[in-house]
Amino acid sequence: MKNKLIKAAAAVPELRIGDVKYNTGRIIEMIRELKTCGLVVFPELSITGYTCADLFESELLLESSENALSDIAKETEKYALTAVVGLPLRFDNCIYNCAALLSQGKIKAVIPKSFLPNYSEFYECRWFASGRGLKERVIKIGNEDIPFGSDILAEDPISGAVLGVELCEDLWVPDKPSTHAALAGANMIANLSASDELIGKQEYRRELVKQQSGSCYCAYIYSSAGTNESSTDMVFSGHSIIAQNGSVLKESIFPVYPHAETALIDLGCIMHNRRRQNTYENDPAGEYRRVGVSIQSVGKDRCSIGELAAIIKEQDHFIPRNPFVPADNNARDERCRMILKIQANGLATRVRASGIKNLVIGISGGLDSTLALIVCAEAKKLIEDIRIMAYTMPNEGNTSGRTYENAKKLMRLLADEEYEIAIKEGVDLHLKQLGHEPGYMGEGDVAYENAQARMRTYLLMDAANMNNALVVGTGDLSELALGWCTYNGDHMSMYAVNASVPKTLVKFICRSYAQFCGDAGLAKVLLDICDTPITPELTPNKDGVIAQKTEEKIGKYDLNDFFLYYTLRYGFEPARCAAYALSAYPELTEDEVRDAGRKFFKRFFSQQFKRSCLPDGPKVGSVTLSPRGDWRMPSDATVNLWLEEL
Repeated sequence: MKNKLIKAAAAVPELRIGDVKYNTGRIIEMIRELKTCGLVVFPELSITGYTCADLFESELLLESSENALSDIAKETEKYALTAVVGLPLRFDNCIYNCAALLSQGKIKAVIPKSFLPNYSEFYECRWFASGRGLKERVIKIGNEDIPFGSDILAEDPISGAVLGVELCEDLWVPDKPSTHAALAGANMIANLSASDELIGKQEYRRELVKQQSGSCYCAYIYSSAGTNESSTDMVFSGHSIIAQNGSVLKESIFPVYPHAETALIDLGCIMHNRRRQNTYENDPAGEYRRVGVSIQSVGKDRCSIGELAAIIKEQDHFIPRNPFVPADNNARDERCRMILKIQANGLATRVRASGIKNLVIGISGGLDSTLALIVCAEAKKLIEDIRIMAYTMPNEGNTSGRTYENAKKLMRLLADEEYEIAIKEGVDLHLKQLGHEPGYMGEGDVAYENAQARMRTYLLMDAANMNNALVVGTGDLSELALGWCTYNGDHMSMYAVNASVPKTLVKFICRSYAQFCGDAGLAKVLLDICDTPITPELTPNKDGVIAQKTEEKIGKYDLNDFFLYYTLRYGFEPARCAAYALSAYPELTEDEVRDAGRKFFKRFFSQQFKRSCLPDGPKVGSVTLSPRGDWRMPSDATVNLWLEEL
């Protein structure tokens, strides 16, 4: 598979103001140290120092800077990277605050700063001219004619990286140059900055970078001048930020110099986001000139599953085991509460619109029906006269004592009315009428297993008709992805509140609710349900203990959710999913991950027909399978291409 990972660096070297020779040496040293990177971004005016003030008008300083640029460019000949450095340059009758693109031993292009701050502590218009609107220009450096202007992108056709550049204040204005660069194809933005430190400015600066990387669907590498700058009136912090698609990957402030923050940029994720978001329009490519540079991928251009996983491990690039679940406890609790709020409000809206305030729900003592019942209880807080009618429907010999007792306790705590309907007699009669052979009815007897699920749905639907009620569905996103539901059984309801909540997240929501519900008895039941093995209980138990465990049949839900997330959210091919999974689950072998991937894709493709006729349900995340919303797939699609690639 193609390697789409690029290591980028925001580098802040040691610096002496006006000492071009010293600064050049430090920049070259950092390029050598960061030779495995594809992109290295240095601060604004890093060759001279940002705080040179009227020294910028010195011919000696300007001439030395220009000569130094050629020396730094020569260093890049040894490595497959692009360095972006800042310096003052003369052009026509003006001096410009510039970013120079250095790659393959050459000065590839020079981009002048568009927006010059001339307020408060900043006084750039005293020395520099704005490069805004400068297009199709050429600047002579040494004996070379170099593309010069605000209309330049740098491109590596092998890695797929397209780089746009802006300087400091360009990020702080409404009409950012990086926005236009991104719309013209730039998937990486370098910002050479010299932003002094003030109370509250760090947070605002971080949000600017984070927001721009999100709205432009790009990687944003921000490198700001360090504390070696003059402290006459300002102090600089060397604030370095690397962000991608609205998330900060790495950040540091007031480091020990020299210092570099590095992070892996995933161009695959960036480009998938752009292609699926059809409001992300393109500017005419002709408005920008493209110069060829080298921005190498980390390691080989094409990798096997194991090789890509090794690169991720070597670079210490974090891949979460549960991509649907935030790792931070506070963020996770906040996410869980918000999902519950979305679910409860969706259900409340359906109740108001239909005028039906009775809710019928089946309770098994498992995770999904527990979450659905919690949603009903939360909806009742929004509409007080909602009446929750909960049914547990055990099947003698199959339902375990643990799930049965938890179901009873849960109904007693959260429902207005509790009912118990034993289904054995009905199921036996049903199968007998079909001519089903009597005897052992266990694992692999699909008619027997599905008859139970359909019997329960049949009873819930009729109970709803009797009581002018809505049947609240309990099935989750992971079950829909794998088709782990009985067609026209638990697959069907009148409103499916869990339809876009994956199994790995269902458990965390229930645990989170146990912590903030304020009821010790309810919390105890919820935590026990969370610790119960996941089971449909459609085959005989063993002395009252659960025998049929879902994950032994279809694989671990966390791995299935992992493949689901990266397949739908970022359009990953199976091999890339497997490489990421191998990184997230180092205890697994490559063969085990491949096997999990094969199981997932076979089930995902073969079970689309169940997803094509889903009941309504609220969307809570970016990955969902509603045929009316996010996922439209032919039921007859074949999985061969995906299995072969894996």
